Amino acid sequence: MNESDLVVWTTRLSPALKRYFARRVDVNEVDDLVQEVLVCMHKVKEKNRIEDPERYIFTTARNTLMGYYRRRTARFSKFHDPIDGNIELPDHISPERIAIGKQEYERAISAIQNLPPRARAAFVLHRFEHMTYQQIAKHMGISKESVKELMHRALVHIAERMEAGQ
Repeated sequence: MNESDLVVWTTRLSPALKRYFARRVDVNEVDDLVQEVLVCMHKVKEKNRIEDPERYIFTTARNTLMGYYRRRTARFSKFHDPIDGNIELPDHISPERIAIGKQEYERAISAIQNLPPRARAAFVLHRFEHMTYQQIAKHMGISKESVKELMHRALVHIAERMEAGQ
């Protein structure tokens, strides 16, 4: 395809491209998208690879439209929160926060230590030894359902102790 062929095809197909885009995007975007397609056509023309220019132009138009929607979705998503200058930074670790953290840690350890022996064993194996319920059942010589029940009791006991501040 030579330069004059390109001019003929773009002159002939530009109105059809405008109609194609006008049905799918905001009217202010149409000319930019048509131009994008024609630039693509011009770049490929130089390599003489276009056998069916009309089909190529509308395939390029479809691909250009998909790219437009991808960019638009990424940039203008309704799910994005605007960034303003009032970003709150997390508190620095104050001595008070350190003391509260230590107290919570001690309460958690105390709650675990005060668990019934079998519930404590199942809890420790699962949470600290990273064993599965099946492995714990085999290790303790009980069923997997029994391990589930022991873990449930342990978690309820620990949560109650932590809420009560004991």
